[in-house]
Amino acid sequence: MTISPPHLRTTSVTVDGVRSPVIEAGQADAVEAVVFVHGNPGVAEDWLPLLEPTGAFARAVAITMPGYGDADKPHDLPYTVPGYARHLAGVLDALGILRVHLVLHDFGGPWGLQWAADHPQQHASTTLINTGVILREGWHALAKVWRTPGLGELFFATSSRGGMRQFMKRTNPPTFPQAYGDHLYDLYQDKGTRRAVLQLYRRTPIAPHVAAIAPKLRENPRPALVVWGAKDPYLKVRLAERQREVFRDATVTILPDSGHWPLADAPDAVIAAVLPFLRAQTSASLTILHTEDTARM
Repeated sequence: MTISPPHLRTTSVTVDGVRSPVIEAGQADAVEAVVFVHGNPGVAEDWLPLLEPTGAFARAVAITMPGYGDADKPHDLPYTVPGYARHLAGVLDALGILRVHLVLHDFGGPWGLQWAADHPQQHASTTLINTGVILREGWHALAKVWRTPGLGELFFATSSRGGMRQFMKRTNPPTFPQAYGDHLYDLYQDKGTRRAVLQLYRRTPIAPHVAAIAPKLRENPRPALVVWGAKDPYLKVRLAERQREVFRDATVTILPDSGHWPLADAPDAVIAAVLPFLRAQTSASLTILHTEDTARM
């Protein structure tokens, strides 16, 4: 388990009996927050390089989602995109967060964007890091393995740390840190996480998901930033520009030497792209809220 710095607030939130660890920075009781949602695999601590500086100007919240890290991993949880979106909604309600600036990575994209499509009045802005609305794209090779009954189980049963290191070295850019690859391997050693991953991939039909959320997101446009590692072996960089088909005014930043985990292999570039956007969006929101409050007086 990764321990967060002592000046950050660590807690947990339970939604329908399922507990998620939470790390926070910034003003504890603010009803507007920047909310960081990891993907597969991931934990709240992965966001620390962004969470800490964001806390200097906004409430910042990172959540470990069910099935991962120290979060609960119940057998009967619906490990589906709608199921995760409902859990996210419950966590936000429990934390008293009414207005949300989403920062999403990997499968956190489908989870968070499903929530945004279902809660347009609470959705303020979106930052997508190697994720988004997966338009006209099939499953990558590893996802196909996980989606195949028997084969996915065999993959996890025969995986080794050395094999994982070789796989990550072969499929990711030279800048990808081995320590982060070991971190991902360690997350996959939990049997509950393996079960959650296999169920999630087998219960996620991409095309119907896109068809359900894309029109809603277009109807309720919000500011968006897209940051994409050009050497992502799973979600190809061509998907970055396609996000404009849903987020028409999105700013797209391509990181030419980064892969699927830019916050691990290009943290300075990610911080340089994301922090100014978040600062501008939270500042704009405060102006809007102040104007609305003044109009009511």
